[in-house]
Amino acid sequence: MTETVGADTGQAGKQSRKRQSGAGAKKGLRIQRVFTTEGVHPYDEVRWEKRDVVMTNWRDGTVNFEQRGVEFPEFWSVNATNIVASKYFRGAVGSPQREHSLRQLIDRVVKAYVKAGTDHGYFAGSADAEVFEHELTWMLLHQVFSFNSPVWFNVGTSSKQQVSACFILAVDDTMESILNWYKEEGLIFKGGSGAGLNLSRIRSSRELLSSGGTASGPVSFMRGADASAGTIKSGGATRRAAKMVVLDVDHPDVEEFIETKAKEEHKVRVLRDAGFDMDLGGADIASVQYQNANNSVRVSDEFMQAVETGGQFGLRARMTGEVIDRVDAKSLFRKMAKAAWECADPGLQYDDTINDWHTCPESGRITASNPCSEYMHLDNSSCNLASLNLLKFLADDGSFDAPTFAKAVELVITAMDISICFADFPTEAIAETTRKFRQLGIGYANLGALLMATGHAYDSEGGRALAAAITSLMTAVSYRRSAELAGVVGAYEGYARNAEAHQRVMRKHAAANELIRTHHTNDVNVRALATQEWQRGIEVGTASGWRNAQASVLAPTGTIGFMMDCDTTGIEPDFSLVKFKKLVGGGSMQIVNQAVPRALRSLGYQEEQVEAVVDYIAEHGHVIDAPGLRPEHYDVFDCAVGERSIAPMGHVRMMAAVQPFLSGAISKTVNMPESATVEEVEEIYFQGWKLGLKALAIYRDNCKVGQPLSTGKKEQPDSEPERVVEYRPVRKRLPKKRPSQTVSFTVGGAEGYLTAGSYPDDGLGEIFVKLGKQGSTLAGVMDAFSMSISVGLQYGIPLEFYVSKFANLRFEPAGMTDDPDVRMATSVLDYLFRRLALDYLPYEKRAQLGIFTADERSAQVEADYAGSAENVDLEALRSSVDASGSRSVEDSTTSAREGDSREAHTTTELVELQLGKAADAPLCMTCGTKMRPAGSCYACEGCGATSGCS
Repeated sequence: MTETVGADTGQAGKQSRKRQSGAGAKKGLRIQRVFTTEGVHPYDEVRWEKRDVVMTNWRDGTVNFEQRGVEFPEFWSVNATNIVASKYFRGAVGSPQREHSLRQLIDRVVKAYVKAGTDHGYFAGSADAEVFEHELTWMLLHQVFSFNSPVWFNVGTSSKQQVSACFILAVDDTMESILNWYKEEGLIFKGGSGAGLNLSRIRSSRELLSSGGTASGPVSFMRGADASAGTIKSGGATRRAAKMVVLDVDHPDVEEFIETKAKEEHKVRVLRDAGFDMDLGGADIASVQYQNANNSVRVSDEFMQAVETGGQFGLRARMTGEVIDRVDAKSLFRKMAKAAWECADPGLQYDDTINDWHTCPESGRITASNPCSEYMHLDNSSCNLASLNLLKFLADDGSFDAPTFAKAVELVITAMDISICFADFPTEAIAETTRKFRQLGIGYANLGALLMATGHAYDSEGGRALAAAITSLMTAVSYRRSAELAGVVGAYEGYARNAEAHQRVMRKHAAANELIRTHHTNDVNVRALATQEWQRGIEVGTASGWRNAQASVLAPTGTIGFMMDCDTTGIEPDFSLVKFKKLVGGGSMQIVNQAVPRALRSLGYQEEQVEAVVDYIAEHGHVIDAPGLRPEHYDVFDCAVGERSIAPMGHVRMMAAVQPFLSGAISKTVNMPESATVEEVEEIYFQGWKLGLKALAIYRDNCKVGQPLSTGKKEQPDSEPERVVEYRPVRKRLPKKRPSQTVSFTVGGAEGYLTAGSYPDDGLGEIFVKLGKQGSTLAGVMDAFSMSISVGLQYGIPLEFYVSKFANLRFEPAGMTDDPDVRMATSVLDYLFRRLALDYLPYEKRAQLGIFTADERSAQVEADYAGSAENVDLEALRSSVDASGSRSVEDSTTSAREGDSREAHTTTELVELQLGKAADAPLCMTCGTKMRPAGSCYACEGCGATSGCS
């Protein structure tokens, strides 16, 4: 809790500049304790333990990262530990300068914030600065909130103190400006962030140049930018460049822009069917253009009204503004929906809605967004983000602790504003705009888990009411704190010019708060407090101005969501009811999300019933026909994917419920089933406009070739474009000259030779087995067998599949072998594939198959005999988790793997096995596992890598 001392209530502008220079009476924030205890440091309240972080690539067994002896609180999960140690600890691994404790990381960041706050007059005294330090430390330590990744990367280091993850650039209709766009984008990509911009100032290909020639048009210049982004990605980054390209709907080249990526998708299909490697990350995919950006069309109310009435719409010249062509609005809108149906682009941004909520219209229109679409403000600006973990404010009795949440928001928004005082920026133009307008982006994660834990269906009036009330409270407190900061250290520099507009937007937020229809005690209490905060904030802000031009967005929260051990990211619902949990000492197991038993208790079920339902979910992955669960409660457990997935409009309605309480927008993609029609895409986009969203994007399952595809022929509805596509695997042949090894063996007295040939860099590719005399039936059968196995390996069948099928086969000859690692074999094939597994599979996969070397077996026996602490911890954890209705990975995927050679290493892969079809998600370029959706991006729960900009 904070209060201001000696705050000046004069007008903004000249008065605020005096306050910033230090003129006037003593002032500053009084900080009161919320989470901490006076005289006790937050670090002394928790138990710490040492852990080893070893992260491997599941695909080839290579070690991606290793640091032993790192220090974390015992309640932090292994996954959060791994991600923080590998991504955020600074210093060369193995050097004395390398960070090795969470204390060092938090201190590095928090102390930099406290010093900047002290230097710039934020605190009334040193005691307040100390309390602020302890409160921030406690919240970070206990995973109550997290700053965005650039803060953890840069603050407190010798690097530039970049704290922003979101950038908006600008480009004008000159070659100098276009080339500068390429340069600025490249610098931002190099730093691991993303940027967006609007290309509508560039004249169309239907307009003349001053020299008399015809202009190239914005789409042609997109090719150069796309190639630059792809090159920078492959030149050192471990994720694709994140970028957004926007074009206004009245631009004469808008049809070409709409169809750009759809046409490339058609090209991809043709090349794929011709045998080229067009999978995501494939050798030939680089030849496809425009794949490094998200495309969005900026539509106006005028256009959408023409769509509604079936009217004409004018396309305007960029230089003169005159209408040079008229098109049928419905037909153009249909093309947008059809292109999105085919390849997920373009998304829509609703221009008039965006600018109607703009606090600074006198300084320029909002024309673009960051790559994930949540940050929308002036050109050449940036936004630093932070997100709160909503589940931390849910009490055991099911009530949401709104007062404590409000106090946490106060502290976080104060810290976020302080960061702008010392932050560095990639360009001078961005630095100038950000320092003038001080845009912030506070948000939250774990909304889906919170709603489920409180017994609310994600797609329900009660769920939307609670989400809206919490969002309203968050933004109300943020702006109230911003107004108080303006009284202490001055309003943002652009406020004086935009005071009337800023106040108007605050009143719009407050009015929307009054329209929330409450359904539950939680909704009522949260909205009541939000009402007080809006009233108080407007009162203070009208007198002092506001410190920040914007305060809140809903970002994807990919990596930081894992850091906070969140079940769900951003505004998303639960991805699935089960997930993977990494175990201390190695390994992982499948557990039912903790929101599930909390939801059942909230709905009134007894403990015996809770246990039975959780056991059922652990086995089946869904709640259909769960024992004792009433069908009317099924929707509480609906998820993003699975047997009961949330309808597309359910996602849109949730976005619409919270949008009026956000300064910016929402990073979210509305997933649609493969069977969805173009008309359904049109309806989603149209309802997004009617419901007051600022931006909307859809993704139809299996619409992209560069994603894993499900097989099978399906009937196309009449309204969908007809296409017949044959999906077939691609054979990867071995080079003429390849490495190989030959092993002689004896099984039950029968002698033979195994020759194994390898790809130069990618594992086993062929085998030859000599057994029996040349020309004999046995020799011929083994030759044919070897050939079939070799061809299968070259078509991508994993070696572990063959091992699981042929190991333990029983037939003669069998018995003793001359191999110290495989002393007994039940058949020749049993021996051969055990030997191949030992030579070519990583330890983790062999361990799941029960295949070990002699040395490994000896080490296990010694560890068991010595009562290894790791094994004791592992068994204890397995027992405790099993008691709550979870099962080990091996058990949980047995039934799903019958007839399926794959094994699951992440929640996404587990869902694939349960559903029996591939998920439309890319593989992580760092650790090789399937990523999962996080807003409009993807995040890897194995290593924390993201495909987005936050």
